[in-house]
Amino acid sequence: MPVPNYPPFDLKRLQVYPLAGRKSLSRVEDVLRDPDSPPPSTSADIDSWMRECVSSLVQARQKGASIMLIYGAHLLRNGAALILERMMAGGWITALATNGAGSIHDWEYAFLGRSTESVKENVANGTFGTWDETGRNFQLAIQAGALRGEGYGKSLGRFIAEDGIELPVPEALAESLRAEPGHPLAAARAELLHTMNQLGLAGGRITVPHPWPRASILAHAFRLGVQATIHPGIGYDIITNHPLFNGGAIGRAAQLDFCQFAGAVERLAGGVVFSIGSAIMGPQVFEKSVSCVNNLRLQQGRPILSGHSIYVVDLQEGGHWDWSQGEPPKSNADYYLRFCKSYSRMGGAMRYFCCDNITFLHHLYHHLKKL
Repeated sequence: MPVPNYPPFDLKRLQVYPLAGRKSLSRVEDVLRDPDSPPPSTSADIDSWMRECVSSLVQARQKGASIMLIYGAHLLRNGAALILERMMAGGWITALATNGAGSIHDWEYAFLGRSTESVKENVANGTFGTWDETGRNFQLAIQAGALRGEGYGKSLGRFIAEDGIELPVPEALAESLRAEPGHPLAAARAELLHTMNQLGLAGGRITVPHPWPRASILAHAFRLGVQATIHPGIGYDIITNHPLFNGGAIGRAAQLDFCQFAGAVERLAGGVVFSIGSAIMGPQVFEKSVSCVNNLRLQQGRPILSGHSIYVVDLQEGGHWDWSQGEPPKSNADYYLRFCKSYSRMGGAMRYFCCDNITFLHHLYHHLKKL
């Protein structure tokens, strides 16, 4: 039987729809947590955990070491933006990292005040992710940011905080390509020119109001000068489902963000990592960055990264294994807890806490307020 030939799918044939017409399942006013409100009660022994975390944070800040928060989209969706703004402003977070979904919900809350859709219903009717403003504005923000040497997180944070972007005129982009075809930004210039021609944009100021910037972690990070990086996967996120989707632009921005993330890891000795609700992206990106950092350290005759504390927080049961004693054998089911196993291999002291993510963060902030 001959092997079938499957032609590639043509994304440009997709029909997209206004984002405001989507049935969104969450609203800013329903989820955004007031930092000064009492933290929710929990049956977990959270106070001893908070004392340990606060002690590690104080020591890290005294040493000028990185304090990194790696988070999944649910932390944003659970309303953590204002708590994180306070922590960033207080110097308790120096670097943020999330996945593609975390960036999408972030932008949609800031732009529309609503986010999240029914995957089951909208996949069946062919509308899941096919929202014009989301796909279009992500490409414009990221492609324009590339010309400034900015990655995914900073480009999008700027786009929200500044309510849009300034685009070069197409003729200037075309001339730069003719004059400097080998320039490091030539590919980024060509991509933006192509996108602007597709949309019929003449350049200049493109205003996109964001009435709810307080709900955006990325906008707060941009305003406060805190590093925020995004680590997407091609085909993982709804911005794929749009005729303007450009994997090259996403990849370029994500590559820069990985390098910036690794730069924060380089300064992690004596520092702290919180991985909250990121069972896949967090440990995967972190382990590659630690390897890169150790590679350069060894070339320079320096010791490998050590002395950092890693706190992993998730709702999943963390098993009954004492990870301070090393890894369990492969015959033990706890061996396959990726979010524990990967972090336990990264040279620092790893602790796992099973807790609701916003509950953990809210309690942590209230303990820091007492200092």
